[in-house]
Amino acid sequence: QLQLVESGGGLVQAGGSLRLSCAASGFTSSDYAFEEYAMGWFRQTPGTPEKARDFVAAIGWSGDATFYADSVKGRFTISRDNAKNSVYLQMNTLKSEDTAVYYCAAQVRRTYKIGAEDYWGKGTRVTVSS
Repeated sequence: QLQLVESGGGLVQAGGSLRLSCAASGFTSSDYAFEEYAMGWFRQTPGTPEKARDFVAAIGWSGDATFYADSVKGRFTISRDNAKNSVYLQMNTLKSEDTAVYYCAAQVRRTYKIGAEDYWGKGTRVTVSS
């Protein structure tokens, strides 16, 4: 079963940058390869229910199909390295409202479809101080 592990979270001042990583593992010879998963990032404000995870960004198989939530467009960039079974979220010009737990998600699709997630990571916390 696919496992996703996020890293890179932490405390940063407003206006600063962070780069989140999500490493996928657990592949077997009968599983889909990492490059067959579309990947996404979501975030959840601490104290809100799980269903309140908000979409942040997503990327398709080859990395050329990306889309973003309006709130992060122009500030965040999603990318992937299929050779390293990893997806990244570069976050620039961070704001206090970006404070959240960030989750990585995967689905067996060429291009990402919100709501069709097959796997989730356990999250990494980002705190932006004003």
